[in-house]
Amino acid sequence: MPDQKAQSKVARSPIVVVMGHVDHGKTKILDSIRQSNVMDKESGGITQHIGAYQAKANGKTITFLDTPGHEAFSAIRSRGAKVADLAILVVAADESVKPQTKEAIKIIQEAQIPFIVAINKTDKEGANPAKVRQDLATENVLVEDWGGKVPVVELSAKTGKNIPELLEMILLVAELEELTDDQTLPAQGVIIESSLDRQRGYVATALVHKGILKAGDWIVVGTVVGKIKLMEDFTGKVISQAVPSQPVLITGWPAAPDIGRSFESSYSKSEAEDLRSDNVDFTSLFHFLKDPGVSSEKKYLNFVFKSDVTSSLEALDSALKTIKSEEVGYRVVAYDIGNINESDVKTAIATKSQIFGFRVGIEPSAKKLAEKENISIQTFDVIYELIESIRKGIGSLLEPEVNRVVLGKLKVLAVFKQDAKSQIIGGRVMNGKMVRGCFVDAVQGDVLTPIGKLAQLQQNKEDTSEVKEGNEAGLKIDSSKGSYQIKEGDTLEVYEEEKKERWI
Repeated sequence: MPDQKAQSKVARSPIVVVMGHVDHGKTKILDSIRQSNVMDKESGGITQHIGAYQAKANGKTITFLDTPGHEAFSAIRSRGAKVADLAILVVAADESVKPQTKEAIKIIQEAQIPFIVAINKTDKEGANPAKVRQDLATENVLVEDWGGKVPVVELSAKTGKNIPELLEMILLVAELEELTDDQTLPAQGVIIESSLDRQRGYVATALVHKGILKAGDWIVVGTVVGKIKLMEDFTGKVISQAVPSQPVLITGWPAAPDIGRSFESSYSKSEAEDLRSDNVDFTSLFHFLKDPGVSSEKKYLNFVFKSDVTSSLEALDSALKTIKSEEVGYRVVAYDIGNINESDVKTAIATKSQIFGFRVGIEPSAKKLAEKENISIQTFDVIYELIESIRKGIGSLLEPEVNRVVLGKLKVLAVFKQDAKSQIIGGRVMNGKMVRGCFVDAVQGDVLTPIGKLAQLQQNKEDTSEVKEGNEAGLKIDSSKGSYQIKEGDTLEVYEEEKKERWI
């Protein structure tokens, strides 16, 4: 009799992660494969969060994960590699290896998954596939036609050139991996995205790794337990079950499950509760709400953050960690997914915070309250524009850099009047010029002693705004009690303070 367990093992579709530098054509390659146009829908022409899609090639199904290339999404790319069977490293033929290319190589190697190099944009002027191969070799990536083991395909996502060859190569590499799974097990997999839908509540995109996930199953992610109300495939079609390697959108969550976390299905609520109890020490995915160690010597930018999906929170968390300063810092007083609402504004009022939103709307009541209470709300559709705005907000707390700009020197010829508030003197401009409104110091050897501000300036007994070198002038200097008392023969230096903003 055949082994029952062996019979339950079935071949499954390969899960492929597409990685590479920003704007090297990762999404365009998927567009060409799917003959769709996802990229034009993305803000700023970049993929903002992970997407999961399926395509057919030679009668076989391939699951693709499209990961963002912008540096802010390092954690998302890393998670993408961990859930995939193999990777496609996309390198533009006209730009070759770039910073995120190197990072992608590192992630792929750490995940220990096979990969294929796709040299894209070979149709562009300046394309140099040979240089790409050479630059990859310096990163310890040797492609097959350079004596290595990494398959390489030269293609053009724009024209569709060699896209079928890329698909064939994926299937060949996947076949060597002998991908199978046991479909009799309770379903297991990973959450790759979660968000809040105004009509359907919390939704999450899950990628099934083992077993068969069915509508009506209980599903556990850490301490979040939900019952699957509805499942949709990547096209939006309602389905009753999902098999290994299949991405599905799931509704029925009481809260947003953490992305990058494993899920497990169960057949009953009690069984699901038992699984949850095993996860009581489940740690939070994000760290930016943790007290950063508040210092009385620092100034802090407080803000509330709302985003469309959980991975955007992760991207912000990762980016904020790169902002370091001895003088200024930030505090995220609250964060969540969904539109900016009145509660967010009230939180901002209570904590003297600004509100930042990423790909979310502002509810009318929230906008009205924010305007009334003078609470700043900024929303963005491109992640690096959001991060730059936060960085500028934190940087604006820095004290400006003050530069002393010397305008001129004067020799004191006479002292006419001195009291607690001012000193009136006469003198000759030795060099430069005297300018009304500037600061005045007494020069005593190498030491400068502050006196006050040049409040009034005369030449030939006429008020003027400045007196130039070689001319005599009368000066009224506003000074405070205890300021240096000017004497005949003293040298005075007049200067401006030039303030320059500082950034982090």
